[in-house]
Amino acid sequence: MGAARLAVQHGWEVFLSDAGSLKPAFREALEQLGVGFEEGVHTTARIHEAELVVKSPGIPDSAKVVTELRNAGIPVISEIEFAYRYKSGRIIAITGSNGKTTTTMLTQHILAKAGVRSVAAGNIGKSFAGVLSSGEQFDWYVLEVSSFQLDGIEQFRPDIAILTNITPDHLDRYEHNMDLYSDSKMRITMNQGEQDHFIYCADDEGTRNAMQRNQVRAKNLPFSLKPLAGEGAGLDNNEITINLNNNLFTMSIHELALQGNHNAYNSMAAGIAARVLEIRKELVRESLSDFQNIEHRLEFVARVHGITFVNDSKATNINSTWYALESFDRPIIWIVGGVDKGNDYHALKPLVKKKVKGIICLGKDNERIKEAFGDLFHYLPEVESAREAVQCAYQMGEKEDVVLLSPACASFDLFENYEDRGHQFKRAVRAL
Repeated sequence: MGAARLAVQHGWEVFLSDAGSLKPAFREALEQLGVGFEEGVHTTARIHEAELVVKSPGIPDSAKVVTELRNAGIPVISEIEFAYRYKSGRIIAITGSNGKTTTTMLTQHILAKAGVRSVAAGNIGKSFAGVLSSGEQFDWYVLEVSSFQLDGIEQFRPDIAILTNITPDHLDRYEHNMDLYSDSKMRITMNQGEQDHFIYCADDEGTRNAMQRNQVRAKNLPFSLKPLAGEGAGLDNNEITINLNNNLFTMSIHELALQGNHNAYNSMAAGIAARVLEIRKELVRESLSDFQNIEHRLEFVARVHGITFVNDSKATNINSTWYALESFDRPIIWIVGGVDKGNDYHALKPLVKKKVKGIICLGKDNERIKEAFGDLFHYLPEVESAREAVQCAYQMGEKEDVVLLSPACASFDLFENYEDRGHQFKRAVRAL
């Protein structure tokens, strides 16, 4: 919708083709825009009349409709690429397997507190094209971008690029090849020059390997939970130090609003970006200490008869769930499952053995979960709604337990998206 609206504003004749069905609100908006559309089918002849195709990131490059367009010499790009061609202002782009949403929101929080005209968009909230088409002007666009979006860029160049980490995710889309997935993530910096900045996690093996294969021309600014000698951010004796141009910013790790090692990384990445923009140290410190976490990410829902319910529906891969399980020192009843993206659950096994007292499978196909954890638990109940999952967990739980929805999977088998899954979970908890 954002791309359609922006294209109309810039004089394009727009046609929208969706093999699925459109929501009534979208249909109505397209009619008001005067945009022709079809649903339930892709009419090849009509689509092949296009000069340019803007593809939804959810459609893989291997889809027949996409390969046919490319074979016909018709360019196929992503919405962030299309929007980039009409942007005003500058860009901080953030990608990574985990932590990108938190880092995006945290960076935007610092900019907003500093009075910078900025907006968070992209893979979070409004699309980049949607924000541009609204007509409101911003000096900085803080964009969360996924590997799927980056696969469709040509010119897109952020002034500041942040790569939080690279761990196995979406491997079903990348032929179960980590190098292909990692190289997609590295596309965030492919158009950057020496005047730009690339902020990355020096502790992350996936990132280090990807950087060896992909040239980075931008100024490198690493962050690490160890002391760092040069520029970037490091940790020494529970003290974060950000060093830019020999100008030091320091802050105790205990002052951070978001606790845990993974959040220390997110805070460092956002802090470096803020210091590149020369935002005052006092404002950076204040922002990192008063930030409130996003919905569906380790979100406290309620405590019912001493049992704590936590919504981590945004955890759609193994690594995110690993962080969630690691965050608690009380017995966990873990709600897991959904659309598997090529997960290797065995990586979680030592943590599950140590922390989890019960597992509830929330999905249509739970075979891989049962295969991974069946020897640890004699009973793995299977449910097909958030309400059933919550009631089952409540019956299983005791005082001081944590019921954690952290699915490690996509949500599309039973829910519209991870937000819908999280909202249904919260409603079910509040109905107890």
